[in-house]
Amino acid sequence: MTLILFLALRSLWRVSRTPLLAALVALLAWATPASAQYAGLRTLVVPSAEPVTVALFYPTPAAVRTLPMGPWRPQVAPGAPVSTAPLKGLILISHGTGGHELGHHNLATRLAADGYLVAAPRHPGDNWEDRSMIASGRYFSERPRQVSRVLDALLAHPEWGARIPAGRIGAVGHSAGGYTVLALAGAQAEPARAVQHCRSVSDDPGFCSLGKLSSAQGASSPVAPAPSAVGAQDGPLVSVADPRIRAVVALAPMAVVLTPQSLAAITVPVKVLMAERDVVLQGPYHGQHVAAHLPGVDASTVPGAGHFAFMAQSVWPLPSDAGDAAANPEGFDRVAYHATLENQVAEFFGQSWR
Repeated sequence: MTLILFLALRSLWRVSRTPLLAALVALLAWATPASAQYAGLRTLVVPSAEPVTVALFYPTPAAVRTLPMGPWRPQVAPGAPVSTAPLKGLILISHGTGGHELGHHNLATRLAADGYLVAAPRHPGDNWEDRSMIASGRYFSERPRQVSRVLDALLAHPEWGARIPAGRIGAVGHSAGGYTVLALAGAQAEPARAVQHCRSVSDDPGFCSLGKLSSAQGASSPVAPAPSAVGAQDGPLVSVADPRIRAVVALAPMAVVLTPQSLAAITVPVKVLMAERDVVLQGPYHGQHVAAHLPGVDASTVPGAGHFAFMAQSVWPLPSDAGDAAANPEGFDRVAYHATLENQVAEFFGQSWR
């Protein structure tokens, strides 16, 4: 390869010296493959009255390895140096109720390898260890605000702040996280809708039974707050939009609490993915509610998928009152599906910010 470059450059020099530099750059680009990027992993703690632990996935040139972390097996380079290439943007990932910051590590590592900084917070008061926020009366307002506080911290961070491109901040959320990102996009929650819904229907038991769970129960399931908690602090209408969020992906979202008027007023790009065999959040009341009222939404249903299909595949069972988050409906291959999911999400954000 060196001899080829030498002969090519000598020939160019004899013909004309003027375009030599441009020719050299072009030849080197042809001869040298693009540097590969992988996913690094660090942990950030956002200080507050309720500190937020955040898993940060970011592009790195360092080789990755399988890192056993509880039930998860992410392919990452822990603590590795950050790639010098400019970031494509920042993506925030909101897990479902009772979930974990690594619950969507497969999607996070793909986006990081594509050039994004990805921040996945563990929601205080609504995670696998602690679900006390469900009965706090501030569930619908606090969940999105926790994500906004993480965004505040990253934009002010000495290492990350200046590298995050303006106008290229997005969010992905699953289940209650789907509610969270839609609220950040501008959808408004009317908490009383949850109570009215559960009094008027009998075919959405997965949603309607979870508001009464104790903090020790559940794993990435939706939530319908108990009537005693509704309105205590959230008020009759919850508006917590964050205009810095410019595109969102909602995966099997909890959405019955969102008002049709506020959904219709959302102006940022939104993608909604529903699960055909979701017995936790019935599509007609949740994902289809969004699709019916949000003009221009990119909505589709994943054939054969269950509610937890959008989470990374756990290596052991994750029991909850909503079912085993590690289990899959018969005939559905979650690991194989994730290749499609990752491509769709990456393409969505890329097209949203062209």
